[in-house]
Amino acid sequence: MNKRQEIKKFDVIVVGCGVAGLSAAVAAAEAGAKVAVLERSTFDERGGNTRYTEATLRMKNEQEVSGDFESLLVENSGYHVQPDFLASTVLDYENWPPLVRASSFTDPELISFFVESVPDVIAWLKQRGIRFGSTGFYGLIPRPSPRIAIAGGGLQLVETLTPFAEKLGVQFFYETTARDLIQSETGTVCGLIASNKFNQPIRFEGGPVILACGGFQGNAEMVVRYIGPKGRYLRPISRGGYYNKGEGIEMGLRAGAAPSGDFAEYHGQPIDPRSSASEPIVMVYPYGVLVNRQGLRFLDEAPGPIDSNYEEAVRTVAEQKKGIAFCILDDKINRIANWRRTVRTDQPPESAPDIRTLGKRLGFDGDAAQRTVDEYNRCCVEGNFNPETMDGLSTVGLTPPKSNYAVPLDTAPYHAYPITSANTFTFGGLKVNTNAQVVTQAGEALVGLYAAGETAGIYYGRYPGATSVLRGAVLGRRAGEHAAALIKG
Repeated sequence: MNKRQEIKKFDVIVVGCGVAGLSAAVAAAEAGAKVAVLERSTFDERGGNTRYTEATLRMKNEQEVSGDFESLLVENSGYHVQPDFLASTVLDYENWPPLVRASSFTDPELISFFVESVPDVIAWLKQRGIRFGSTGFYGLIPRPSPRIAIAGGGLQLVETLTPFAEKLGVQFFYETTARDLIQSETGTVCGLIASNKFNQPIRFEGGPVILACGGFQGNAEMVVRYIGPKGRYLRPISRGGYYNKGEGIEMGLRAGAAPSGDFAEYHGQPIDPRSSASEPIVMVYPYGVLVNRQGLRFLDEAPGPIDSNYEEAVRTVAEQKKGIAFCILDDKINRIANWRRTVRTDQPPESAPDIRTLGKRLGFDGDAAQRTVDEYNRCCVEGNFNPETMDGLSTVGLTPPKSNYAVPLDTAPYHAYPITSANTFTFGGLKVNTNAQVVTQAGEALVGLYAAGETAGIYYGRYPGATSVLRGAVLGRRAGEHAAALIKG
């Protein structure tokens, strides 16, 4: 051992200071464990993605999840799973074949546990000072499912649970990054090696490790490795995402953890690349057209409610040249009351008397875009435009079509927003069971290792919106409880 290596001893070591890590730390400390929390950021920027999220929750009220909560999780729990694997999941979990327990899909048992735990975790958070309220929305039509929100967003979670944990004796180590797990001769995880901001090693010994340090959206190499070439154009949705560099996932995989979640996908949102604000979304594009750098349309801008379709659209934007598109509007947008609710960027749209000038200013082919808009205008038909519903006003004879809000763009001045895809969080992570224990490639629990939040992979394909904060709280709390019980045992 390096004689200079600082050694600290704790019962439970939590990596990450977002909702998952804080829930884990509080639960473990309340059960009597001596807990350390490692956070790579400074004190002022602690909390990762949680600090910056609006923290909307897919719930009817504080006691009941939305009607589609469980079905969306099931629909996005894996791809083409072998039928006999699925059939075996009707057995008690301990009787599942090891291959099934380690397989890359989200276990039905885990989904049920997640859904059933939500009302209780909401009550648990309230008892620890978290307040709930209504939520705003970035669209003009109602969401397809209800939402509530944490009052004050994720920032309230961080600033309420951190001092709560400190009063319980939890010790926080800022600007400290976990690097490698420590395992006993029997394979039990019993600590980790970290480093401070000067890259000096610190050894945390004594007990289980809970990995709640996010996904890998802040690691450009991992993003391109897993998501592919379009990954080079993705940036985290907020400053907190840059701290999520994937070490937790890599540590778990090195220790033999089974991967879970869709490593090739991410939760995307359309943002204005000119803005440095947190979550500078641009959701107004259904009322105009989207063109790429070549000035060509490449998708249906309004196939259905934007809340259900923007993720697929923005992933398609990421596949365009340089990963960028441009939302072109005409001045009739100002006839729509409250249209500015659909954008949160702090940058105004670029405006010009014609589309060619917009192209010169923003970097797309203005001549081609003018031809694209002319063709689009010819394919618009008379009808009743209604921005507050899916009005069915569609183009005729246009490829790709525009299924709603197909109104000619013919009134100067013209306006445009550049749009790129933000990487809100990555889907790939470590497989866990209902105790938030990491599952190995052999289908067994890796004793002493837990994962929660983005580090635990449960999503495939499409993100079931407004479930991620709940995932962090449910699995984080469970990990803390189970880890503390393991120490006592």
